[in-house]
Amino acid sequence: MGANLGFDAALAGDSSRAAALPHHTVEGEMSLAVRLTGVAMATLLASAVILGTWRALGGPHYGKAALVDGLYLAQIILAGTLILLGSTVEGFGYGLSLGTRWPYTRNILVLMWHGDPEAAHRVVATLVGLVALALAVLAPGSDTFSGLSLVVATALFGMGTLYVLAGKMPALVHGTHGLLAYAVLLVYLTGMAYPGMDFWAYLRATSALHPLLLTIFLGGMTTGQRGFGQPIGAFYRPRRKAHWVVAAHVVAALSIVATLGWLMPAYPVAFYVALAQISVGFLLFQAVNLAPKHPGAIVPFHQLAVFLITCAIVFQWR
Repeated sequence: MGANLGFDAALAGDSSRAAALPHHTVEGEMSLAVRLTGVAMATLLASAVILGTWRALGGPHYGKAALVDGLYLAQIILAGTLILLGSTVEGFGYGLSLGTRWPYTRNILVLMWHGDPEAAHRVVATLVGLVALALAVLAPGSDTFSGLSLVVATALFGMGTLYVLAGKMPALVHGTHGLLAYAVLLVYLTGMAYPGMDFWAYLRATSALHPLLLTIFLGGMTTGQRGFGQPIGAFYRPRRKAHWVVAAHVVAALSIVATLGWLMPAYPVAFYVALAQISVGFLLFQAVNLAPKHPGAIVPFHQLAVFLITCAIVFQWR
């Protein structure tokens, strides 16, 4: 009798917890890999503060100009961290850990502290937005206003990605979100690398970035097309929409290598990272099919390579 009462109480407790969860919630699996990735992301956040402060205090400028310099560097690290957190969310099955409730949910800071990468993703997105606003106020201009506008657009499409994963919106939304996230990164990268240059003019003139951005968009489309926790499926000849999107993504990735190779020796580091990235992409394809709900750390690793290619093109690393 007592055992039955205990079982009933536990069942009622589980039901109440389930009722309290946001709509479409799917909890990810907390593992050692997730915790280690969380430590890496926390290190990046700390470095944004430390390096931003160092640049502001140790740079050639003073006063407001020094603060703007520091915020630019901090924003680049924050934007890169946000992209890597997004791939961590995908890699470890946390895409719907907070459901479709956006942008915040109850106890989001506690959830972040306990290691939920989706909670961290939303909190860091808020930091990126605040820094973008600060830069627009302190250094008003075309680039800072563009950056702020792109941050807002990325956030709105980020809400849409939740509904893509829940099967309520098309994959196009997911692809656009990824493209906008990299546009945010590029605005601040170019603002620091080439002060005073118009971002949109730079983007039009830099042909090396065009196949990269197309590939990023199609990569987001690939994730959105398969939905939450669904495999793409092995194929030799595309037979359904998800296959065609993957095929287009592969062709776009190969076009990055071809474009950077054609432009050699302008972007040597970007070329060799892109060449290695092809192999990583095929490993990721296998991981998604073997463990579609949590393909693992290869997803953020894949995204890290894209981040490095982007930085290598903008800064022309050699």
